[in-house]
Amino acid sequence: MNQPKRRRTRVANWGIPALYAAVAVAAGMGLPRLELRLFPGSQSGLSAAATAAIFSTIGSGMIALTGIVFSLAFLMVQFSATAYSPRLVLWLARDRVLWHAVGVFCATFLYAVAAMAWIDRGAARPPPLIATWLVIALLIASVGMFIALIEKLSLLQLHRMLAFTSEHGRRVIEQTYPRFEAAIATPDPREFEGLPVTFVLTHEGKPKTIQALDIPALLDLATSSGAVIVVVESVGDTLIEDRVMLRVHGGKRTFDERAFAEIFAIGAERTFEQDPKYAIRLLVDIAIRALSPAINDPTTAVQSLDQIEDLLQRLGRRRLEIGALRDRDGTLRVVVPYPTWDDFLSLAFDEIRYCGGTSVQVMRRMRALLSDLIRELPPERHESLRHHLHRLDTTIAATFQDADDQQAASIEDRQGLGIPRA
Repeated sequence: MNQPKRRRTRVANWGIPALYAAVAVAAGMGLPRLELRLFPGSQSGLSAAATAAIFSTIGSGMIALTGIVFSLAFLMVQFSATAYSPRLVLWLARDRVLWHAVGVFCATFLYAVAAMAWIDRGAARPPPLIATWLVIALLIASVGMFIALIEKLSLLQLHRMLAFTSEHGRRVIEQTYPRFEAAIATPDPREFEGLPVTFVLTHEGKPKTIQALDIPALLDLATSSGAVIVVVESVGDTLIEDRVMLRVHGGKRTFDERAFAEIFAIGAERTFEQDPKYAIRLLVDIAIRALSPAINDPTTAVQSLDQIEDLLQRLGRRRLEIGALRDRDGTLRVVVPYPTWDDFLSLAFDEIRYCGGTSVQVMRRMRALLSDLIRELPPERHESLRHHLHRLDTTIAATFQDADDQQAASIEDRQGLGIPRA
């Protein structure tokens, strides 16, 4: 199994523009003085008046541009939340590119103001070279970040939003699950049921969501203590007060909460990091929102099913039974809950089948999807797929009273309404 890497400490989003601002103010106040002392002959070739005019123009223009650009950007994000899943759009709103763009824009403005305050308009000596032309470099960097921001906001287009979501799903599937040919030993409860429970970790505080687990640290902790650690809540679950997070069975030493403080990464919302269900969840959200009576856009649901099929194809060819982690001697040390093949299928199909039951287009695309999975995936995946195919037939029979409509909705068609398979 490809164990998830240890999480790195990340700077909070608000800290990014704050860091840019602090460095810009320090550079604006200190760099001209430092350059004049170290390189007294360094000259920019511009007069003090011209330099002050340039700094003033860039500073005033950047603060106006920052306000306009980010007002429009967040307006676009808010508007797109009505068409897609709000969880997905908020994920884009927290993207680091946006915060770095804010930081560069603010840094350009603050550096221009701080450096301009130092310029002596009556001095005969021209302003120093590096301190003067640095503001031009910041202006060019701002243009580059503006282009990157436009590229990031272009993800709000439907096809790019779907591709963005499924790409995160493919990445976490690749990192989490081994190939289907790999031999995986499932956990046997008898291996730890006889051991006494020596420690129980519970959640305290307001509701939080498990975003990731530090599996290597968890395995090291269990191995060094000779215990079996059973994780009760999985990635993506929401923790409430006094909810049991894990139990320790056996062990050679006493545990405290600090030993597990960095095992669970929790936050306000789910993330893609170790949660392959989340990508499918967001694609299903987009599909069922498109199928709502207010929007009534089954073609978007079909496009979502295209991406869902790709993720299910990849999951179906991998070993999903990875919840038992053992030490080098083969002794069970950690048990972590992971979704099964049935869990993925129910998440992918049930809500779309229910909300799209009256759409011939959606029914045809779902039938083609299930039929393709049955043809292409290993035989042990077929039973669950046939179960969902039977439920699809039941939905069609209950929704379409006319025999011709039933027949039309039961045809395999990858486009929904395109080129049906005979």
